[in-house]
Amino acid sequence: MSERRAAPTVGQVVLGRRLKELREAAGLGREEAARVLRVAPATVRRMETADVALKVPYVQILLDAYGVPEQEAVTFVELVEEANRPGWWQRFHDVLPEWFSLYVSLEGAARVIRSYEPHFVPGLLQTEDYARAVLEAGTIGTAGPEAVERHVSLRLERQRLVERPDPPHLWVIMDETVLRRPVSVDGGVMREQLDRLLELSERDRVTLQVIEFASGPHPGTYAPFSLFRFAEPELPDMVFTEYLTGALYLDSRTEVAVHLEVLDHMTARAATTERTRELLREWRKRH
Repeated sequence: MSERRAAPTVGQVVLGRRLKELREAAGLGREEAARVLRVAPATVRRMETADVALKVPYVQILLDAYGVPEQEAVTFVELVEEANRPGWWQRFHDVLPEWFSLYVSLEGAARVIRSYEPHFVPGLLQTEDYARAVLEAGTIGTAGPEAVERHVSLRLERQRLVERPDPPHLWVIMDETVLRRPVSVDGGVMREQLDRLLELSERDRVTLQVIEFASGPHPGTYAPFSLFRFAEPELPDMVFTEYLTGALYLDSRTEVAVHLEVLDHMTARAATTERTRELLREWRKRH
């Protein structure tokens, strides 16, 4: 049976979907593919949904059964080997929940990340002190100081994404609550965070908008969520939404379309990017 692991990489998700497409193009059902491998049909399904790691011998057998040309098969296997390499985030397995591992992988592969955040500055935009204050406030349960510092290190490592030469387009909508909620008795923490947001708001591939209280209720007030869009045509848009002890990953067209519609609605209701900078400067003066 294929080896299980904490969470798939984006590469494994893409290749699993491609395996399914190749099987269907060959006119084979999962049961027939399973007989070729001498495994249960459920194993083929788990390979195609990236619920298990892709084993190279299994992949080679399936590609041959699907009639994939030799050179294409060689390239596919090379991609499998690359996708199976551990992601950098696996160094933080001691503090990284399994349900969040896929998020970090998606985050690193996305070309566009659109997020709604009603409570805190999103992790990719947090300063070190702000992140530490939020984590110490109990958002990671009863973890001790060492675990808090590991979480802070993980968050800072994730932020390398924003500093890449070709970063994804990060489009964040925050409720005014984010600016009003103090995270530390030290006012300098919020001042530094507001300075960081102002600096990021000037970047070409960062769009920040604040929804002011005066704009009234809006359809996104239920929970924070993020929508990922990828360059790979095999990978559809995906939505991540988090709850107290876990998360949901949604990729059905209906669910993604609803979240995209909500984001578009909130974009129209939120302050413009220039007005958002004015709000950030106003709150900066208050701290």
